[in-house]
Amino acid sequence: MNEIENLTIGIEEEYQIIDPKSRELTSFISEFLDQGAILFRDQLQPELLQSQVEVGSRVCKNIQDVTTEIKRLRNMICNLAQENDCSIIAAGTHPFSSWKNQVVTERDRYYGFVDSMQIVAKRLLIFGMHIHIGIDDRDLRIDIMNQMRYFMPHILAFSTSSPFWRGENTGFKSYRSIVFEDLPRTGTPEYFDSASAYDQYVDTLISSGCIDEPTKIWWDIRPHPKFPTLEFRICDCTTRVEEVIAIAAMVQALVGKLIELRKKNMTWRPYRSGFIAENKWRAMKDGVQGKLIDFGKRAESPISDLMEELLDFVDDVVDQLGSREEIENLGMILKSGSSADRQLKRFEETGKMEDVVDMLIEETMLGCG
Repeated sequence: MNEIENLTIGIEEEYQIIDPKSRELTSFISEFLDQGAILFRDQLQPELLQSQVEVGSRVCKNIQDVTTEIKRLRNMICNLAQENDCSIIAAGTHPFSSWKNQVVTERDRYYGFVDSMQIVAKRLLIFGMHIHIGIDDRDLRIDIMNQMRYFMPHILAFSTSSPFWRGENTGFKSYRSIVFEDLPRTGTPEYFDSASAYDQYVDTLISSGCIDEPTKIWWDIRPHPKFPTLEFRICDCTTRVEEVIAIAAMVQALVGKLIELRKKNMTWRPYRSGFIAENKWRAMKDGVQGKLIDFGKRAESPISDLMEELLDFVDDVVDQLGSREEIENLGMILKSGSSADRQLKRFEETGKMEDVVDMLIEETMLGCG
């Protein structure tokens, strides 16, 4: 069995806990944790604010396995919410709830985080999706991270689900990304020659008092500090399950393709972090409706054209991974827009933020039955 057939996959999602009457966020995580302890075991976790809940899949062998897992977890968390007269939403920001009204989760680590980061931490009323791809070899993990940096804006564009902030249309498809980058050690990582070079970087941060542990490096993509995975952290929490799986399948396929190229002593050309940041800005702003720069051609191209090129790029590995059908659902996002586009359309149609919340509640469970 070759390496790409061993590319395990896992997904973490950060959900919003909603009061279905007011459609506001509600601080209910303590009850969720108490009642879900036996049901979820260690797959249910608190987050910084009590209106947030994180659910993590187990390690999955393939894309079909993780699809079943995400549907199971969404059903379980939705049922738990309904039993407590709450609802669940998967989206990068809440359309109108304010960070000023949120309650910090009663954990020492969160109190310490707020004390350290002050208002930057208090404003983190945002919700992400993290995709883990298993890569045992540490040097390979760093090598693939270096190459995957280029593709991060493309991945973000498909996940965009945060156009609103405190009741306002921000003009961005992923305003979550804007809020998150107020923190230090975020955005695109720099290039590292090896795992030892990365270790030296982390050791310097720790010894100089910048951080006390490597989990406080919050880049868009990072070698996970505890698990043998490459963790993709750039995505907004994605609303529909089929979109989650399409994005995860593309991430897995890109990693698989780069591993195959490495076997042939080939590699994806590294680009400056500044160039990648230019594309990330475009992805945050316009999502799948926009254009990114093709730095090889030194020209901008519609994301639809670039996605066709990416699909061609990974075509020879998707059947080995068994993910062709799932990846092709990216075309659906290009056609109908991301969650951000649908939210904006609903608000344009009705003028009511509450209707946007209702749509998100419905879409979060779409296809999970």
